Amino acid sequence: MSSAEAEILRTVLDRWRSAVDAHEPDRVASYFTEDAIFQGLHPYTVGPAGVAAYYAAQPLGLTAGYEILETRRLADDLVLGYLTVDFGFTDRPTLTVHLSVLVRRVGDAWLICHYQVSRLD
Repeated sequence: MSSAEAEILRTVLDRWRSAVDAHEPDRVASYFTEDAIFQGLHPYTVGPAGVAAYYAAQPLGLTAGYEILETRRLADDLVLGYLTVDFGFTDRPTLTVHLSVLVRRVGDAWLICHYQVSRLD
């Protein structure tokens, strides 16, 4: 895993985690591209509005912790990440999922353009 790619992913994912933990769905959505494909644990959506609606429906107190497992630089402006995410809740056990993300450089910012969660039991 390259440290440059991991640092790009950490920058994006730390902002995402901060917004998830603060229950700020519009801020979460601001870290996604306008054409982002988003697949949480419900039917997929495209674009930030669907991301905001998904996180608005999540319970207060939801937290996210992640560990980057793999990274790949697919192009100068595109980084793939594969990670585990532990979603914590106030009233039930932690949910651990696997997450694949693509982040794309848009101007000076890196934004999520693809987000795909999977549960491996």
